[in-house]
Amino acid sequence: MSNNRVFFPQAALDLWLSDGTVDLRGDELAIVAEERRYRLTESVRIVNEVTGAADANNLVGRVKTKAALQEKGAELLETSMILGENAYDVIPGWLGDPVGSFEEHVVKRSQLPAPAPHSPGNDEDLLATYLLKLL
Repeated sequence: MSNNRVFFPQAALDLWLSDGTVDLRGDELAIVAEERRYRLTESVRIVNEVTGAADANNLVGRVKTKAALQEKGAELLETSMILGENAYDVIPGWLGDPVGSFEEHVVKRSQLPAPAPHSPGNDEDLLATYLLKLL
């Protein structure tokens, strides 16, 4: 089973970096409290098509790497993207691939002196628990 990837919006990362919630070293992001690491790739989340034309590229609602979109001829500028006859609103950010499996993460966490009172069952639970603490 492959690891689920996570999209980290740039605005959220900026906030988390400034308050020490996450640590960034090269292309690797670590959630400090959970000690979970993700390898990052520059990406965008495509929010909507803004010209009123059909989404001929079937991109709305998807997260794509910046490199993959540029290979298709997309032009990206801040929160906008043009691809062919379509224009899109996008959210810039980073696609995170978990480093190691969730099972490996659980084993590593269990070897720490003080395990968390509630242990999440997978990456989605871990991130949900973490985000709920922030809100």
